[in-house]
This record gives sequence, structure tokens and C-alpha cells, in this order.
Amino acid sequence: MSTASSYEPSAASNPLRRQGGIPAPLLCVTAMFAVQLGIAFSKPLFGRLGVEGTTFLRLLAAAGVLLAATRPKLRGRSRRDLGSAVVLGLASAGMTLLFAGAVDRLPMGTAATIEFLGPLGVALALSRRATHLLWALLAGGGVALLTLFGSAGDSGGGGTGGALDPVGLLYAFGAAACYAAYILFTDKVGAAFQGFEGLAVSISIGALALAPFGLGQAWHGLAGADSPGTLLLGVAGVALLLPVIPYALEMTALRRMPQRVFSVIVSLEPAVSALVGLAVLGQLLGWPQLAGIGCVVAASVGATLAGRR
Repeated sequence: MSTASSYEPSAASNPLRRQGGIPAPLLCVTAMFAVQLGIAFSKPLFGRLGVEGTTFLRLLAAAGVLLAATRPKLRGRSRRDLGSAVVLGLASAGMTLLFAGAVDRLPMGTAATIEFLGPLGVALALSRRATHLLWALLAGGGVALLTLFGSAGDSGGGGTGGALDPVGLLYAFGAAACYAAYILFTDKVGAAFQGFEGLAVSISIGALALAPFGLGQAWHGLAGADSPGTLLLGVAGVALLLPVIPYALEMTALRRMPQRVFSVIVSLEPAVSALVGLAVLGQLLGWPQLAGIGCVVAASVGATLAGRR
């Protein structure tokens, strides 16, 4: 899932502008792999801490890092600014928890592709071009291929070779809805707060929102672990992969490249998710699922390029 695409500083005129020898597109790709690796490495923790417990601890660790780094000031903020941060935090919490639940039941590539319907839906809803209906139909066809043909099976969980888990699909579509809300409110929070301050506030609110769901699971898992300190270190490492490092990389990339180029690169995220799912979790998708991912990626790229003309 792209993490900071709406916190857009002024973009550089050259999409391949370098700073420190690292091209901006490479930062975007690295951020995408960090996100998907964070999700993949979270999955083994689900059995020890539960989906809710793992997600809560991951957001809590990320909030601690961001709060220490930014030290946001809330005094003097308007109710509208604080309200936007609260809504963004709730959307972030819902997106993170629901997507984790989807990945626990579905192949990563399938879950990420369905979740990506959130930003694609926002782009299509805000478009005034009738031709974008064709991109919407292409994306719908891709989702149909993903959901109707089941999964080809895998050796690492998330697919049984038969029909996809309906609860997992429900989680994935719920994550897509939260992703859409996340995009709409990151613009408001990004305009109201400087740097990563709004991000730190919203992630902290998200962690608090998940506490009633994940605190009990996390406590039970840590209490029953042979080495709770090692388990917490694992959670902290995953938190750096998602969301801390991707936020920093994407923010840096957005300072060096136009939003249009960034959006096209981010459209590859479902494909990156499928690749990481195969490499890390051994999740093998069949040709119908790969074709479905290709349709959604093509629809996202097409809608982005058409919308920027």
C-alpha cells in the first residue's frame, strides 16, 4: 500500500532528479518493496500475537518513532485541523488492520490489488472524463479474474487452491474503502501540519484506536512467549519497514519528481506485492490472477496518465 502519496511537497521539474546519487524513482520502488516486505514479515507474527495484536504493536512502535522525531505541537490548532487528523488516524487504523486480516486469509498479490481499488476509485470518482469509464471497466474485469478464479495455491499460506476466503475478500474491500478515505484526508492534514507532524499525530491516533482490539492479544502473546524481548524487537523491525521507512522514502521522492510520475510508479504496487508474496511466503498465483493484477495496474496507469493530460 502506498503510504505518503498525498503529502506532496513541491515537485521537481525533472522526474529523474538525483540527490545523493539516488534517483527518485528508485526511492519509490524501494518504498514499495519496504511496504510489502513489512506486510510479509508481519504474517509470521500473526500466529504469536494475532492479527489485531501485531497490527496494534506495529502502529504503536511507528507512532513512538514518529513522535520522537517530529515532536508535533497541538496547541493553537483549529478544531478542523485536529478533526482531520483524527479521521485520518481512524482511516489509517482501519486500512492497516483490515489489510492485515486480508493478507492473513488471501495471497498478498490478491489482497493488495483489491485494496488498490481505493485510490483508483478516488481517481476515477474525481475525474470528469467519460473515457475513464473504460479504465473502471478494465479494473472491474481484473477484480473479477482475481475473485472468481480463486487462487492457484501456495506453500506459505493465504491460498488453498480453491475459492478465495470470503471473509478475506471482505477485509480487502474494507481496506480499499479505508484507503480511499486515507487519501482524501491526507491532503487536508498535509496542508495543516508541517513535515511529518500530521503523520505522527494521525499514526498515534490510529494506534489508540486499535488498542481495544489489539492490546489484549498483544499482551497475551507477549506473556506466553519464551522471549518477549526478541518478539518486540521483531515487531519494531517490521514497524520500520511499514510505515516509517516508506513514509520517509516517498516524502523524499516527492520532493524530486512530479506527482504524475510518482502516481504511475505507485501503480505497480500490486505487482510488487505479488512478487514479494512469491519470494517471501511462497505464494504462487495462477495465470488468471496474474492477468487480473495486470488489468488493475494497467487501469491505474491509464487513468493517471489520462487524468494528467
